[in-house]
Amino acid sequence: MSEVGQAPRDTVVTRMWKRGGELELLHRSMGFAALGMVTLMPLLVVVAAAAPFQHTGFAQWVVDGMGLSAHPAEAVRHLFVAPRRVLSATSALSLASLAVFGLSFAASVETGYRKVWDLPASPWHSVWRRAVWLAALTAYLFVEAQSGSVLDGGAARTAARVVLTLVLGTVFFCWGQRFLLGGRISGHQALPGAVFTMAGLVGLRAFSSWVFSPLIVTNAVSYGAVGTVLVVQSWLIGVGFVVLGAALLGRELRTRSAKDEPPAN
Repeated sequence: MSEVGQAPRDTVVTRMWKRGGELELLHRSMGFAALGMVTLMPLLVVVAAAAPFQHTGFAQWVVDGMGLSAHPAEAVRHLFVAPRRVLSATSALSLASLAVFGLSFAASVETGYRKVWDLPASPWHSVWRRAVWLAALTAYLFVEAQSGSVLDGGAARTAARVVLTLVLGTVFFCWGQRFLLGGRISGHQALPGAVFTMAGLVGLRAFSSWVFSPLIVTNAVSYGAVGTVLVVQSWLIGVGFVVLGAALLGRELRTRSAKDEPPAN
């Protein structure tokens, strides 16, 4: 009788709630947002400013990811320095420092993935994987943002951009999770989490367009640039929650399906 009563409680939702608490998912998402704002964004600002055919700068990456309308988008663009000023104020040493600091962001993502899969720490010499992943992340964000200007206008181009974004994002998050973990999980194990990550980011973009977009306008009037920064930071917390939470959901569903499979003869 006790087994019958306990069985319904062992669901994916309850497992996710328990595992999310064990992993301190919200705390890690806040760390993801803080490191992303302090260490990753300055690096991406410089990279976007250095691109010869990028005219909108890094701000467009954020505007695109949040799905902002005209007025909130303008408030976000005011947060970032003009490309020419960025390049004139950036030295080789500064760029190297930004790259090193960016590695701490990659390390935090790797740690989150390791906790999801209950894996031990990677050896010290695997730091090169973080550098490669960081470069791949920068390229992925750049291509995704550029697709907005290249494939702008018309239903066919919009549909092509949606498909490109979903496919490229799924490939990146599947590869990235497996690569950061040193190949200790397979592509088949990482794929569900990658699919859920893209689904979550699509949902977050819709939520951001509905909630954060008008909130930016209100906060920009009430608090100025600080209010806009707080909204962007809240969005980054959501991104961190999606990235790590989707990986956790992918693992839980795969674990449950493996338990439900009949034993081999």
